Order: sequence, then structure tokens, then C-alpha cells
Amino acid sequence: MQTISVRAEREYDICFVENWRLQFAEIARSHEKVLVITPSELVTKIDLQSLKSSGVQVIETPAGESAKSPEYLLELWKVCGDFGLTRSDAIVGIGGGATTDLAGFVAATWLRGISWYAFPTSLAGMVDAAIGGKTGVNSSHGKNLVGAFHSPESVIIDQVFLKTLSIRDFNAGMAEIIKAGFIDNPKILDLAKNPAENIGELIWLSADMKARVVSQDFRESKVREILNYGHTLGHAIEKLENYKLRHGEAVSIGLVFAAELSNVAGHLDQDIVKQHRTLLSDFGLPITYEKSALPKLLELMASDKKSRGNTLRFIGISDIAKPIWLEQVTSDQIAVAYERISV
Repeated sequence: MQTISVRAEREYDICFVENWRLQFAEIARSHEKVLVITPSELVTKIDLQSLKSSGVQVIETPAGESAKSPEYLLELWKVCGDFGLTRSDAIVGIGGGATTDLAGFVAATWLRGISWYAFPTSLAGMVDAAIGGKTGVNSSHGKNLVGAFHSPESVIIDQVFLKTLSIRDFNAGMAEIIKAGFIDNPKILDLAKNPAENIGELIWLSADMKARVVSQDFRESKVREILNYGHTLGHAIEKLENYKLRHGEAVSIGLVFAAELSNVAGHLDQDIVKQHRTLLSDFGLPITYEKSALPKLLELMASDKKSRGNTLRFIGISDIAKPIWLEQVTSDQIAVAYERISV
């Protein structure tokens, strides 16, 4: 088993394994009670009912972001109480990024914080969402606006879960890998040209990047914000679409916008903007959005967690692996960059 360490409010490992059930069995032995939170669609795909025992309860959730609502959170708190979870027990999230966000937040808020473990089953979850201790649910004003920093005891990555993904979901996960390449490591961009051959190394390099950044800045005081490259517009698009787009699909549009904005602001060569468009398009990911949507998107971006007062802040890049903070962009620059991705 290979591991990558993350230093946050405590140190924990990202564990790369070949049989996740062995790790789950060890977790079940270590706690009197374990509550498994997982989307219904996965239960039959990977036979999660077989995990049930006197000390293990499996709770099936709606798919995707629809589970991350305050209303559903109340239901899960009731489940925790009915099951009698104590501070010596644990929650396990088995699923994509929405599931680990939700499971982590339930763990962060139940009894003011109990142990939890992440078993990401999506590509995006393996390289991004399950790592770093950000947990949360959505509000009517935007994505992940209600949340807490609460690190898992460990993140268990088993590539066998990738077999459960549709091509669409796999490609959406590639957006997060491509993001990692543009903000940190050009090797990732080269390997991404042949993901079938290089997926193991792509996951490792992307997870390692996330671990390094989180270890420097757990609570996102500054450095960790680079991980939001493409996400300011991406999250707004997700909300506007009522989460019908995959996270990675919305981020793909956001990445091209962030690159164009970096160019408009005078920091980035147009050839690298073109590289964004080409690489993302190779995975069938969207790179344009509706021209008429800008006013509503601006309103939604104003509630982004990086905004300060009435000032929109974006993460850009000045070159591959050179992230920058775009804190003085004008409304005209935003309009020009958005025009370039508009249809």
C-alpha cells in the first residue's frame, strides 16, 4: 500500500489500495458502530449491502448534489441519533465528491465532531473532493456555503471504483486533473493526453498536489485558494443549472474563462488559453456558455467564498504551474473574457 501524507489539524494518509474492503473491515473492527453514507446507485453496483452487520448501518442517499441539502442533512442527523452514534464511533462516506462532502459534514457536526473516513469512488473525488478536509452542504444561495473544515482519518483510493463510472463521469473528473496540471505540474497535462495508460500516475500526481497545498494552508487563508482555479465561475454555473451539469463540466467552462481572464488582464499568453480549450475539448467537456447568463452569473459569483465585500476575486495563471490572484479585475475585463466563451 502506497500513501501520501496530509498535514492539517491532524496528520492523515491518502492510501492507495487494491482491495478497499480490507480497509473497511479494519475500520469496522476499530469502532463499535459505523454509519456508511452512500448514494443508492452504488449500493447494487458494488454490493454495499454486504457491509451491513450489527455494528454497521448503510444509509442510501439521493445521487449527486441533491443529497447536499439542509433538509436531507436533518434526516441524517436523525439517523445518527437513532443509531446511537457516539464520539468513539465513525462515519464512512463511499461515493463521489458530493457524498464525501456530505459524510464529512455530518461527522463534523454530530457531537461537535466524530471520526470519518472517505472512500471516493469518482475520479474527481479521488484527486480532489475527498482530500483536504473541506466538508459541506449547499444553500439556496450557492454551493458549499454551509460547511466546516474537518479532516478524515484517512482517504482510501481503490481504482476498482472507476469501473462504476460512465464515460461522462470519468471525463468530468478529468477536468480536475487538468486543473492540477495547469496550476502545478505540466507533466500532468502530457499524461492526460493518454489517460487510459496513465490513470494511476495521474491520480497520484493530482492527489499529491492537493496534499501539498492543503498541508501548507489547511483553512484556505491564501495558498489553498489556487485549488479554486476555474471554480468561481464553475460553481456559479452549477447553481444556475440546478446541478444538472457535472461538477467537472461546469469547472471546464470555468477553467477556460479563468484562462481568458488571465489573458485579458495581461498575464497569460493566448497559446496557453488555446491549450485549455484543446485539452478539455478532447474529453468532450463544455468550454462555452450562454451569453445572456452573465448578469445572473455575476450575482451568483458575488456569494463565492473568495469574494471580499463587493469585489470579485479570481484565481488565474501567468504560465503553466504559475497561479496568480486576480484581485483587481474590472467589470469590463470580466465582460470581455466572458464574451470569448459565450455562445
